[in-house]
Amino acid sequence: MVTNGDRSSGVGAAAVGLAALGVGEAIAATRGGSLIDTLGRAAIDAAPVPVVEVTVAMSGRHDKIATRLGIGAGVVAAAVGLAALPERLRTPVTAAAGAGAAALATRLSTRSTSTVAGAVAASGVLAAGLRRRPRGLLGGLAWIATGAGMFAAAHTLHHDLDRRQDNDIRRIGPMGALGVVPQDGLEDEPGLSPLVTAARRMYVADVNLRPPRIDPAHWRLSVTGKVAHPLRLTLNELAEDAVEFDAVMVCVHNHPGEGRAANGRWFGVPLSDLLKHAIPESDATRLVTRAVDGYTISLPIEPLRSGEWPGYVVIGMNGEPLTPAHGFPARVFVPGLYGQYTGAKWLGELELTDDTHVDYWWRRGWPAGPLWVTPQARIDVTAPGRAAAGTTTIAGVAWAPPHGVAGVEVRVGEGDWHSADLGTELGAAAWRRWRVAVELPPGEHQVQARAISRSGEVQEGRHRPPFPTGPSGFHTVTVEV
Repeated sequence: MVTNGDRSSGVGAAAVGLAALGVGEAIAATRGGSLIDTLGRAAIDAAPVPVVEVTVAMSGRHDKIATRLGIGAGVVAAAVGLAALPERLRTPVTAAAGAGAAALATRLSTRSTSTVAGAVAASGVLAAGLRRRPRGLLGGLAWIATGAGMFAAAHTLHHDLDRRQDNDIRRIGPMGALGVVPQDGLEDEPGLSPLVTAARRMYVADVNLRPPRIDPAHWRLSVTGKVAHPLRLTLNELAEDAVEFDAVMVCVHNHPGEGRAANGRWFGVPLSDLLKHAIPESDATRLVTRAVDGYTISLPIEPLRSGEWPGYVVIGMNGEPLTPAHGFPARVFVPGLYGQYTGAKWLGELELTDDTHVDYWWRRGWPAGPLWVTPQARIDVTAPGRAAAGTTTIAGVAWAPPHGVAGVEVRVGEGDWHSADLGTELGAAAWRRWRVAVELPPGEHQVQARAISRSGEVQEGRHRPPFPTGPSGFHTVTVEV
């Protein structure tokens, strides 16, 4: 039987856990670190792939918020569990937990010193609070208020640091020139996705809960490893050789019809040019793209070197520097590869090595070979036609990088496929807008769309989940006339 005293003890322990986490987060934030995000990254790394897939599917774009809430709930639950242990066990277990969090901070955090201090402080507060647990409602509320105040202080510190970095990035100036807004002939269709996706609308997907803050004045891109001519390049030096290109970027978790795909006008240096200057050694087979926090994605060198795969070190998007969320100051992008295979964000190093290197995602059970984006059409608009009475306009976007979209077809129910009109193409790797008017009698109708690549590949209609080779299936919407 659970007594009122047991409940009071549990609530008090939960309040202590919340306060301890708040203190740790505030101390870590003094130098830009985050205890919660470090623990979240560790949880993501350790979670089985099916758990990660379910979390992504359920939380969608809110996966980072869900992870942070999960860490908070886990720490509170751990505090309640520790409170139930005998005191002779509680202290060493709490100390071991603090040491483990500090070790994770050293390995995973780009601000490890402050995050280690936060982990040590959090374990100290937890041990002290559980030793003299708060009594009564007022005691619990006092600890909760302490935790809330510490979280508010941490939020303010992070906000100030983010604002300073945003100011540093703005001072860099333009990166490329968007110039005249591109047009494709379908500008009169309301509700249709724009040709170029604004940075704030572009999806964000990575294993980091918070982007690392990087000082552009001190940042350098190193090209190292099996090369005859190592390079160390500034942002300005990269900008001198950068070119603009249009391309769609697609997340491997983008189910048909979802928004984890976006079209950008990118500004970057071709990897073939960098490799030409670095001069790879004969036994160099893989290019390891390494983020400042050590995260890696590797790519085969030969197709990048020959230009068969047009890869880039990207430093700008839509005429401006990359935002922190999208990889400032640089990221690697190979149009046509899914996002988690295309290259690292927050790039710090390009290392040429052999086939002994093992990537992050390989260790997580994903295939070692690159995964290519398959042709896909998305329906954005189902509206009464304006050209003629009794028609319905179906419109959307389609992509098939790197070859380009040759056609888009639409069908109603199990009927025949009908070709849609295509907007003018920005580039083979970019998405292409399309539109078609169909006659629909009164009632409810299932409408599907499919894309066809210039390589001859037709979008697959069979539903397939993202893991392990990427999703498939037709985007299907219900239209009621």
